[in-house]
Amino acid sequence: MSDSHLSVRTSVLPKADVQTCLSPSMPRIACIVNPAGRDGASLKRWNKAEPAIEAAGFDVEVHHTERIGHASEIAFGLKERDDLEMIVACGGDGTVHEVASGMRGSKIPLGIIPGGTGNDVARAHGYPMKGVDGVVSILTSGIDRHVGALRLQGVPAPSEGGYPEPQNNPEWDGPADIEGRVVRWVFLESDSGVTSATARAKLTRGKWIRGSIKYTYLGMTEIIPWKKKTAWVKIDDEPGIVVDFSMLCYSLSEMFGGGYKVAPNASPIVDHGHLCTAWGLSKIQMLGLMGPLRKGKHIGKWGIELKPCRRLEIRAVDADGNPTDASHDPALIVQADGEPCLQTPALLEFHPKQLWIRGSPNVPWDTR
Repeated sequence: MSDSHLSVRTSVLPKADVQTCLSPSMPRIACIVNPAGRDGASLKRWNKAEPAIEAAGFDVEVHHTERIGHASEIAFGLKERDDLEMIVACGGDGTVHEVASGMRGSKIPLGIIPGGTGNDVARAHGYPMKGVDGVVSILTSGIDRHVGALRLQGVPAPSEGGYPEPQNNPEWDGPADIEGRVVRWVFLESDSGVTSATARAKLTRGKWIRGSIKYTYLGMTEIIPWKKKTAWVKIDDEPGIVVDFSMLCYSLSEMFGGGYKVAPNASPIVDHGHLCTAWGLSKIQMLGLMGPLRKGKHIGKWGIELKPCRRLEIRAVDADGNPTDASHDPALIVQADGEPCLQTPALLEFHPKQLWIRGSPNVPWDTR
């Protein structure tokens, strides 16, 4: 990153956390590619994008991931490089989550080449889902925005479907300050209930289905056998309440699950997250919610609410209805950007200005 780029960013920051990128001659970027994303579709997308990126004037270095968590390791090793204009994640939301986790706190912006199933972080920042010209246009002349993140501390869930039991990554996630918890940073959304059960099911089922229809199919297969769960939930400074837990989504952007508009008009650059809650829904109501949820027409239906939130706590309750430090049994999964690896008890806290993301100059949630 050149001195001129840094000076422009510094002059803009006190007025607004938005940056129109000014690229020096032959800017160098590092691209972290997940070759296994979407059953190899991510690598095909990269093979088409790479020559277009080079033709746009970027000097490109490429890093391929080899295992779960590898993208965070790579990104963490790149985050302080003075010669990098940008770090680009090529893959789905899981890849973006890992790269963003490793980059958190860096002055280098994150760019995205959507190559996964959901691609909801890319959608939020205006990246087109098809073709490469629109993506390259954003990488070369987009806007860098300083976005917030959620710090999630949860109990690790057991390994499943080849997905390992999560461990703490103190280098980039930082240590847990609650004994027995694992820390993850969330840049899209964290959800729990039937939706997180759907994400967990993705580890073992539905691999043959592509696109957002995968989440629709898995959601239906999880709703039908769903067992009632009771949980104690505390939102900000409100008193804790005991609820019949159907679904909860704590989001930084409008969409997840491949375009489901769960938090309409949510923005990642305001000073809070956006909490959508649905308590006490029947299975018929859950199934009936899928259509309105895709269009963002579910708020107010069956008591569903969407409101600002900075702190959220979810715990199981004992026989007397009091919150406990034990996990739910069966587990109540709490996921991080599609990583369904944690369970209750869980604590989520909003932190502003954690990551620069390069996106389209025009996104509906940025009205400044």
